[in-house]
Amino acid sequence: MAVEGARQRVPGATGRWSERWRRPTWLDATGEWVRERTRLLDSPLATHHVLLATTSVLVVIGLVMVLSSSSVESLTEYGSPYAVFKNQATFAVLGAVVLVVASRVPARTWQRLALPALLGSAFLQLLVFVPGIGKTVNGNRNWIVLGGFTAQPSEAAKVALVLSLALALTRRRDALREPVKLAGAMALPVGMTAGLVLLTQDLGTAMIMMAVVIVMLWVAGIPGRWFALAGGVAGIAAVLAVVTSTNRMNRVADWLSGTPDTHEAIRGLAWQPVQGQYALASGGFWGLGLGASREKWSWLPEAHNDFIYAIIGEELGLPGTLTILVLFAVVALMVMRLVRRSQDFYTKLAVAGLGAWILGQALLNMGVVLSLLPVIGVPLPLISAGGSALVLTLLAIGILLSFARAEPGAPEALRARESVVARSLAVLPHRGPRRRGAAGRKDRR
Repeated sequence: MAVEGARQRVPGATGRWSERWRRPTWLDATGEWVRERTRLLDSPLATHHVLLATTSVLVVIGLVMVLSSSSVESLTEYGSPYAVFKNQATFAVLGAVVLVVASRVPARTWQRLALPALLGSAFLQLLVFVPGIGKTVNGNRNWIVLGGFTAQPSEAAKVALVLSLALALTRRRDALREPVKLAGAMALPVGMTAGLVLLTQDLGTAMIMMAVVIVMLWVAGIPGRWFALAGGVAGIAAVLAVVTSTNRMNRVADWLSGTPDTHEAIRGLAWQPVQGQYALASGGFWGLGLGASREKWSWLPEAHNDFIYAIIGEELGLPGTLTILVLFAVVALMVMRLVRRSQDFYTKLAVAGLGAWILGQALLNMGVVLSLLPVIGVPLPLISAGGSALVLTLLAIGILLSFARAEPGAPEALRARESVVARSLAVLPHRGPRRRGAAGRKDRR
């Protein structure tokens, strides 16, 4: 909408007020553009469109950065600098199909799929302990290999945990303030997901899953005093998990002691976090340029996976890292908007759980790269290399889009949009047989 001239009152020489017209400035045009775009957020489909657009941008950035950060190691290991990228792009296409299908599934259907998802994820998780199928990576037995296909069942367990726990809390909604009944409702979904993940020694994934449980309980309205007790129990469990593993003990000790300053210390477990800091520092404000990373030349382990955020900082500088933060912040805003606008209790819990998983894992990954947390092997959602993680994360986004399509006013808006398309197609020339009306019959007479 054009900005018309505005009347401005200015004091005259005699102290009286006079009026004059001024031409519209670029500030007026910019303000009007911002107001127009802000009004678009009032649409019932705003959550759906913004979440889909943000996810698409994150996946595209992830593909570009996987290509850049994996090219050297991919050339060394597979003889082609595009091997890892092609694999990631294939899973991105598969994940896009999964997202579209999941977004078209009716919101109520996800509630009915909760129990099958729980049983299916538990079966896949148990395959990890089968000799010849389960695979141990970096001390964690959390991978399965079937016919040359490698997958991480704990990613599917995250989806199953959210859907099944939301169902259990919904069914026991009237007894959520009774500790015994609440524990009974949580036992099956939490035990068959987070419990099995803990048995595989995958502490990072288990921590994310427990964060999901805490957020869902908070949204469900559990009394705040219970969280102090639960936090104490979780803290004790985390300490036990650390002290029972020499590798975790050394990583936590290195993190608590600060950045090492000797060659012998850096060559140890501190090598990866130190090289991550070197990547961020050498990138400076503007970065070295896309593809110009030095750390990806076999200096930084897992450069295209757990520490891809460091490569983003090295190549794209502060603007690149802040862009990732802003995009995840937009996802967080859309999740909170969806929780507030949803009227169904199950939907509120499921949306909160899926959002806690994606955003909590993103914060954990970036905290590790920035040395704010000890090294925990979790990828950056939608960005890091990893086929099963990408597909399952896009499935979670698809479920969120399905719930967004059920927001108040969204179904009506979708039907109205489809009718507009139908009316637009109706004006196209029709090639079918010409029907004779009354006028035609009159001409024949």
